[in-house]
Amino acid sequence: MTTLTEPATLLHHWLNGQPTPGRSGRSAPVYNPATGQVQAQVPLASAAEVDAAVQAAREAARTWRLVPLGRRAEIMFRFRAQLDARRDELARIVTREHGKVHSDALGEIARGLENVDYACGIPNLLKGGYSEGASTGVDVYSIQQPLGVVAGITPFNFPAMVPLWMMCNALACGNAFILKPSEKDPSASLFLAGLLKEAGLPDGVLTVLHGDKEAVDALLAHPGVAAISFVGSTPVARSIYEAGTKNGKRVQALGGAKNHMIVLPDADIGMAADAAVSAGYGSAGERCMAISVVVAVGGVGDRLVEAIQARIPAVKVGPGDVAGNEMGPLISGEHRDRVAGYVAGAEAEGATLLVDGRDHGIEGDGYFLKPSLIDHAAPGMKCYDDEIFGPVLSVTRVDTYEEALRLVNDNEYGNGTAIFTRDGGAARQFQFDCEVGMVGINVPIPVPVAYYSFGGWKASLFGDTHMYGPEGIKFYTRSKVVTSRWPDPATSTVNLGFPTNG
Repeated sequence: MTTLTEPATLLHHWLNGQPTPGRSGRSAPVYNPATGQVQAQVPLASAAEVDAAVQAAREAARTWRLVPLGRRAEIMFRFRAQLDARRDELARIVTREHGKVHSDALGEIARGLENVDYACGIPNLLKGGYSEGASTGVDVYSIQQPLGVVAGITPFNFPAMVPLWMMCNALACGNAFILKPSEKDPSASLFLAGLLKEAGLPDGVLTVLHGDKEAVDALLAHPGVAAISFVGSTPVARSIYEAGTKNGKRVQALGGAKNHMIVLPDADIGMAADAAVSAGYGSAGERCMAISVVVAVGGVGDRLVEAIQARIPAVKVGPGDVAGNEMGPLISGEHRDRVAGYVAGAEAEGATLLVDGRDHGIEGDGYFLKPSLIDHAAPGMKCYDDEIFGPVLSVTRVDTYEEALRLVNDNEYGNGTAIFTRDGGAARQFQFDCEVGMVGINVPIPVPVAYYSFGGWKASLFGDTHMYGPEGIKFYTRSKVVTSRWPDPATSTVNLGFPTNG
């Protein structure tokens, strides 16, 4: 049951450097997932509001691209300092709207800060190449220029980190950026926008526009938007990619995942069990890099399952703002019920339900589930095949490394994977053999640091460019090659032949 105990806060868009009320007449509730109560109303932009925002961003982009690289870096440095100083405040906003525990929210912000660090190096990142004397008296050099107006559509599960993945590089490269955050937890984006203004970002260069499908469709169709970045589920990612590219846009669309963690017989069982519990249930399993399937190889299954099961009762589940809790609620009642459905149906499909998290014992109307553990899961079962996106860990048992590898490579997703072993040769072979974009060796959640790039393979990525890092810079710029010659006018002649390098 959803209740409203006090008047909900009315949120705003962020346009031209200031909070701006919505004009569409439509809004959506923002819940506190720990209580089930509505705490805010977020405006939902119309297509007309999207058009006005894009036009304003185009005007701002014309002058922002002319700002020297050193000045852009200076703004990023100041933004980084302010975000670092106020990370606790932002973490409380994330906890209030998303539900994750405070320590987890702080961890999200710390990983986001890495991307600000990277963007601070923009003067070095945008250096082109130069070839003197490519031909007689001819020099050739390359430069990277911004695209103009670019947009990001971000998910609910990381309301601070994923916007930072996109906006920092996009802005530092000289683009105007329009952010359409999840309407489920939109306030973190407004907080970041305010910090950027305080850091000196000119008005209009960053826009935060709340909305639903109407706003997304308008951004995808608008001719003034040159590129779209997206993180979300695979069906939506595919739709975003198809619609955006059809309209001539550059698109990077990151989709879903079903990440496997292979445990070989020689692995440290205690370490592997710790990793499985941490990676499977952290953030209530609502992250695309969560481990959702543990693949036990050979005779390791019974010992590994016993160790995982023994650790689950110690996981403290409750409201994210209560000190000591390690796992908060899911984002919504609808999503909680969907995740619970996989737990309810596991045994009918032939799996063994060892830990049932549906009986969470937490009072109130919050959207809680405790960790669930399913053994003997296999391809063809929904608990194995589907991206559950919740605190449900499945264990699959196989006899050989080759069978485990086949499970990883046959899966439609290729986001992340991990292997736990003491055998360096086996680990090296696995990193070569697996058809996955991000690989961990005794690391359960191999999210790259900011100076590498994030992204999967297969149905986990649509487009050919990964998120942030070097590929992020590439995505938000286009290269131009200049061939120059400064000849003596007295030597100029007409030559209709094909240009040569002589």
